[in-house]
Amino acid sequence: MTQHQSTQTMKPATAAKKLGVYLEATPAEFREGVVSRAELNALQTDPPQWLRDLRRDGPHPRPVVAAKLGVSISGLARGGVTEPLTTEQIEALKQERPEWLERERATQAEVRKEAARLKKRERESGESGD
Repeated sequence: MTQHQSTQTMKPATAAKKLGVYLEATPAEFREGVVSRAELNALQTDPPQWLRDLRRDGPHPRPVVAAKLGVSISGLARGGVTEPLTTEQIEALKQERPEWLERERATQAEVRKEAARLKKRERESGESGD
């Protein structure tokens, strides 16, 4: 009796999300195929030049843009940013410091502060409630 290990594969969109890159900016052979778990691991541990370039220069997907700007994805939308941005465009926004970006950064800081407060309270109640 021989056991066959089935190869786990994923759609290119899933692989792009895991790699933190914008799918439409990836090479056609990446977009048109399927990606195995082994291929994804290889891309993560030893990224090819196209992947290094994309991660460095963009265009970046919204979650990456939001993280680089220090805002939420919703904050990007409220600020009118709906398209992927390059690293150069992100840096320009950081330099310009538009009002929406400052407002969204402040909102994000408040959200993080509140999350930390709740986590601390949860920890403290867990310690005293044993």
